[in-house]
Amino acid sequence: MGFDARFTLALIGWLGATLLALIAFAAACVTPDLVAARLVAGLAVGGAVAGLWRHINRTNRTLARFMEALRYREFAARFDGRGGAEFARLGAALDGAMQDLQGERLASERELRFLEALVDDTPVALLKISASDGVTPANKSARRLFDAHDGIRPGDFAIYGATFAQQLADPVGGRHQLLLLRLRDGLQRAIVRTAALERLGSPIHIVSVEPVQGTLDSVEVAAQTDLVRVLTHEILNSLTPVMSLSRTLDVILDTPEPDLSSAREAAVTLSRRTEGLRNFIDSYRSVARSPEPRPVRFNAGPFAHEMERLFRAEWPGCELALAAEEALTLHADPDLLAQVLINILRNAAQATRHLARPQVRLTIAASIAGVLIEVEDNGPGIPEGSRSDIFLPFYSTRREGSGIGLNLVRQIAVASGWSIEVTGGDLGGALMRLGLPAAPSAADVRQR
Repeated sequence: MGFDARFTLALIGWLGATLLALIAFAAACVTPDLVAARLVAGLAVGGAVAGLWRHINRTNRTLARFMEALRYREFAARFDGRGGAEFARLGAALDGAMQDLQGERLASERELRFLEALVDDTPVALLKISASDGVTPANKSARRLFDAHDGIRPGDFAIYGATFAQQLADPVGGRHQLLLLRLRDGLQRAIVRTAALERLGSPIHIVSVEPVQGTLDSVEVAAQTDLVRVLTHEILNSLTPVMSLSRTLDVILDTPEPDLSSAREAAVTLSRRTEGLRNFIDSYRSVARSPEPRPVRFNAGPFAHEMERLFRAEWPGCELALAAEEALTLHADPDLLAQVLINILRNAAQATRHLARPQVRLTIAASIAGVLIEVEDNGPGIPEGSRSDIFLPFYSTRREGSGIGLNLVRQIAVASGWSIEVTGGDLGGALMRLGLPAAPSAADVRQR
């Protein structure tokens, strides 16, 4: 990039003037009795040098002002190309760069306003926790939901629930719970999640609060309706033969010479049917009772071998292949986990008992997310269209099945925070996969 023509001509002019002033000053100095001429020539030299310096320094000052504007994000500033600083190509390039920066800034500001509006209008309440600002609402939903307190300390939120205030005082990233909060509309269950972030080098936490009482009530009503419908159907199915047998027995005993053999047979059948109805009602009671997990840390090896012994005692004719990482640490309720595996292993054995060589495989191994427990068999498998139904209460693919076991398995998994799915396995039958979160470290346990 060369010099501007006007700048070059002005520079030559100032250099010429400086040179002429120097020649005049030198001539006055060598000529006697020209004191006044010397003074005038000296002033001319000083003026020419000052003008030359000002002409050269003008571009530096203009560039400095331009860079200051850039430093303080004044992207509307433009390069001043007047006078000696008129570098057309330099000014055009700098102005173009500034216009690009101004356009990017405007686009960033529009995107920032959109994101701020998105967060502010999000229907889930968001609270921000930081060491400097305390606990503050981050959007409209939070300001509406938590409007009954004053202050920014976690303890100020105790009016909504002591457990909730404790979570705010000791936030842990990745934690989520279903809490009972005291809100404007009364006691409500809410899903409370905590995420750990960093802002300008300082840690902050974001807590989302999503009241779900209305949703839970709707789900509960729907579930109760389904259960009543199933119970009505099953109980009526059981009561119909009971009523018929009762009438038959009454007719037999009402004759002058009752047939005691037929009466005994009817009574035995009646007893068996009422016992079956009682068992069904007991099963329903077990479905209606929610499990309460009490997780502890234990090794996978001994636990897996205990499951193997229980399985072989109940199903000696079924081949069980065990693959467990002996030193792997599990964090779960061992009793509930054992109940889950007993049900899943029993289902696998029942699915293969008609085969010449029934096979079941139990695997316990570490995964990226935590621990994977898989039970696989070589039975007929579960059709893809039925895989989402096998966890429903009283649903069974076997005529003699109660449809209770896998529903209890799912209840325990949900209560414990595990994932559960069914798919096809390498042995050709069903594969039941249970996902457990990783065991917390000792430091996490102390922190909680």
